[in-house]
Amino acid sequence: MLQNIKKVTAVSVLAVSSLCAAAQDNQSGYFVDDFTYRFLMNPAIDNSKNFVAIPAVGNIGFGLRGNLNVKDVLYNVDGRTTTFLNPKVSAAEVMGNLSDVNRLGTDLRVNLLAGGFKAFGGYNTVNISARTSFDARLPRSVFSLLKEGVANKTYDISDLSVNGMAFGEISFGHSRNITEEIRVGGNLKFLIGIASMTADLDHSKLDLQSDSWNVTTNARVHASIKGMNYKMETGKHTGLEYVSGLDGSFSTPNGFGMALDLGAVYSPKALKDWQFSLSFLDLGFISWSNDLYATTNGDRTFRTDAYTFNPDETADNSFSKEWKRMRNALEELYQLETDGNIGSRTQGLHATMNIGAQYTLPVYRRAKFGLLNTTRIAGKYSWTDFRVSGNVSPCDIVSLGINGSFGTFGCGFGWIANLHCTGFNLFIAQDHVLGKLAKQGVPLSSNASTSFGLNVLF
Repeated sequence: MLQNIKKVTAVSVLAVSSLCAAAQDNQSGYFVDDFTYRFLMNPAIDNSKNFVAIPAVGNIGFGLRGNLNVKDVLYNVDGRTTTFLNPKVSAAEVMGNLSDVNRLGTDLRVNLLAGGFKAFGGYNTVNISARTSFDARLPRSVFSLLKEGVANKTYDISDLSVNGMAFGEISFGHSRNITEEIRVGGNLKFLIGIASMTADLDHSKLDLQSDSWNVTTNARVHASIKGMNYKMETGKHTGLEYVSGLDGSFSTPNGFGMALDLGAVYSPKALKDWQFSLSFLDLGFISWSNDLYATTNGDRTFRTDAYTFNPDETADNSFSKEWKRMRNALEELYQLETDGNIGSRTQGLHATMNIGAQYTLPVYRRAKFGLLNTTRIAGKYSWTDFRVSGNVSPCDIVSLGINGSFGTFGCGFGWIANLHCTGFNLFIAQDHVLGKLAKQGVPLSSNASTSFGLNVLF
C-alpha cells in the first residue's frame, strides 16, 4: 500500500513539475493589444494583423498550478536534497507545510501549427495542437501515514484521486461584429484521443492500533490506452487475481471527439471607455474506443489482531519489523480486480469560463486596466482565478502588461511583453513568476508559468 501511495505522491509532484516545452493559455495577455493567441481564451477577440506561427515555436513554455509545492516534498538536509520521508525532517515540519487537501495540476498545449487571417467578413483562425491535462488530489493524511508509519492512529485517506488525458486538437475559428457594439466568435474543434486515465480512492479508513488493525478501502481505475491490457498476478493471501501493471504495445488514435469555444465582446457606446467579454471554452467530449476498468468491487476490509507492535525497535515485534511482515497482506486491499476491456467510454472535457472587464484611460488611451476571472468547471478539480492588470502600448509595435492574481491556489504576480511589428511578433510572459528554483531548475512553488513565442505578421 505505502509503495503505491509513494509512487502517486512522487509522480504527482516531480513528474508534473518537470513538464516543459508546452504552453497553457496565457491569462496575462488577455487584455494586451495584438497578443496573437487571445483567440484561445476568447474566440471573439481578433487581431489587427494576419499571422502565421513559426512551427513548434509559435507559443511554447511551461506552467503548473496547485497548493502542493516541490518544497513541501523535497527538503535540504546536510546540504543534500532529500524527500520528506528522511528521518532528519520532522513530522511536525512536514505536516505544517501541507493543506488538508493538496492539489497539483497542469493544462499544457503544444501549438504545432497556427494562423489567423481576415476574410469572410471577419477574422479566422486555424490551430493544430497537442494537449494534455493532469490533476491530482492528495489528502494530508496520506503524507501523515507515509511519514509516521504505524503510529496508533486512525487515518482517513479518502478522496485521493488522479485524472489525466492527452489528445490532439484541430481547431477552426471565426469571429465578426454582429452590431456596432457586439462581436461574437467561436472555435470548432475536432479531437483525436491519445490516452486517458482516472484513478479514485473513494474510501479508505485505516484504524491502526498497537494490537489490532481495521481497514476498509474502495477504489476504482478507468484507463483508456489503446493496445494495452492489465497485467495480472495472484494474491498470496486472497488467492484472487489482481492488477499488477500494464502490458501490451501502445498505439494511437484511441478515440475521437468534438468541442466548441464560444465568446462575445460588448463595447457599449454609452460607456465608450469600457469593454466587457465572456467566453466558454472546451464545451465537448472525447469518446474513447476502450475502457480498461479495475476496481476493488465495493468495500474491501482487512481486520486482524495477529500482529502486535512494540515501540522498542530492537524487539522482534517492533513497529518496523511487524510492518514488513504484514505489508503484503495489507497491500492486497489496494489490489484491483478487472474484467479487462469493457468497451467504449465517453469523457467530457474540463470546461473553462472567462469573464473580463476592460477600462481605457480617457486621458491616455494607450493605457488600459482589466479585471479577468477564469474559472475551471471540472467537479472536484474545479478552480478559479481573479486577475487585475494594467496594460500599456507606448508605441504602435510594443504592448506591455503587469498583473496580480488571487484565487483557489493563492496570490501571484504576472507580466507580459509583446513586440508586434509588421513581419514579426515576439512575446514573453509569466502568469506566475517562477520564484526560487531548485538546483535542477524546477520551481519550488507549484504556481509557476512562463511562455514565449515567435510568429510572422502580415
